[in-house]
Amino acid sequence: MTGLLEVLVNGLSSGAVYALVALGFVVVHKATEVINFAQPSLLLAGGLLIAELHDDIGFWPAVLAGIAATAALGAAIEFLVLRRLRPGALGGNATLSIVTIGVDIVLTVELTRRIGTRVLPLGDPWGDKVVRLGGVTIAQTRIAALAVAVLAIAAFLLAFKFTSWGVAMRAAAERRETAALMGVRLGRVSAGAWAVAGAFAALAALFLCVFPTPGLDRTTSYAALKALPAAVIGGVDSTTGALVGGLVIGITESAVIGYQTDFALLGGGFAQVAPYLLMTIVLLVRPAGLFGTREAARV
Repeated sequence: MTGLLEVLVNGLSSGAVYALVALGFVVVHKATEVINFAQPSLLLAGGLLIAELHDDIGFWPAVLAGIAATAALGAAIEFLVLRRLRPGALGGNATLSIVTIGVDIVLTVELTRRIGTRVLPLGDPWGDKVVRLGGVTIAQTRIAALAVAVLAIAAFLLAFKFTSWGVAMRAAAERRETAALMGVRLGRVSAGAWAVAGAFAALAALFLCVFPTPGLDRTTSYAALKALPAAVIGGVDSTTGALVGGLVIGITESAVIGYQTDFALLGGGFAQVAPYLLMTIVLLVRPAGLFGTREAARV
């Protein structure tokens, strides 16, 4: 029972972090109908900024600066690249999604060149401290990750529902042309969505690089690839689905790692494959994801 509780707590905390990254995919898709494949490089950029700044300005100022700078980078990608290509893009949103792959490659190459072979600590105040509740041992970083992710996601969902920006995004997601005719500034909505994706990526990078992880390295961005199945499982047009999908992926990965001796026949790296296997199973049953909108087709 103790082992199961540890697996659940670790799974929920890592799942909440995956949900932050998955929301980056979902928010951009809802606002622009483009899949944001640049999310891994945004995550790496946010983590690198925090790692480089924390010695000079302190941990929490570095976190705020990293979140703000990565949000600005996301908005800049939308303004300087996607907005310029949208009017003449052959293939429409599918082409723009492919363009984000190119953006991700360019940014990732430059960022990994700067990181090199280093492993960079982020200077977090929790270190390797743990909390013992009965027979359950939980790292403080896990508790902090769960608490911060829940607060960030709750703040976003409230803003998405009650603020003018959230109303504009929901209108743009429902019918872009009608929203534009009603006065919604689609460019501002799109830039805001990319900024939110960048901010969430930086926040996720923080908790992906603290204990028990030794720090940020050039492979940190791979973690965002686990959040893509989370977004797909929940439905790429559902914010609630991103949260549920992230938790499902986190618990699945934690369970596989916690009970990996029982999966010996599947190999030691099965935890890396499990999110994609689960995504495939869900898509076979519900092609739009658990909470995704099914498109009606007239035949």
